[in-house]
Amino acid sequence: MTFASRQEAGQRLGQYLSQLNLETDLVLGLPRGGVIVAAEVAKVLARPLDVLVVRKIGHPWHREFAVGAMAEDGTVIVDDEAAQRTGVQPADLQEVIAEERRRLMEYRAKFHRPDRPELNGRSVLIVDDGLATGATAEVAVRAAKAQNARAVAVAAPVASETAVERLAKLASQVLAVLIDPEFDAVGRYYASFPQTTDAEVQQILATGA
Repeated sequence: MTFASRQEAGQRLGQYLSQLNLETDLVLGLPRGGVIVAAEVAKVLARPLDVLVVRKIGHPWHREFAVGAMAEDGTVIVDDEAAQRTGVQPADLQEVIAEERRRLMEYRAKFHRPDRPELNGRSVLIVDDGLATGATAEVAVRAAKAQNARAVAVAAPVASETAVERLAKLASQVLAVLIDPEFDAVGRYYASFPQTTDAEVQQILATGA
């Protein structure tokens, strides 16, 4: 284990970014677990906290295996190679996309505040609790750019080399406390990695914004 909890991981990530003199106007957490990490980063960097809602598009028969992702602005990316390699038919994937879009809209209704800050012209830092494939972070970067963010960086406590290489093509910076060439599941790097609830996210956003 590398991190005791998401909170401790966020504190260490924040300190790491502070040492690098990272400059950003706004910290955006990816729900749900990424918001806990982002809240700690925002505290260390003394920057406002908000959320950018994304959803993983899981394989129809193995939902934990991501074949794409979508963001709150309607941006959708699909890994066609992974889908074809695993025998996913377009119709099967469309059902998953429709389901995840409904969940994304529910998250928007729960997590967005009326006075949420604009991204236009601002530098933003997207934070998650770990970068496995990088799919959800990629769609978040694309969504932030579509909202005319001036610069978009990505940070996480732990990341795979594959995710870092993928995101480096889009983000201004990709930073992690640990980049593991033998990356496994995100939860393997945490001593405590419970499911984050909607209520936890809402409380964090209400008190940490």
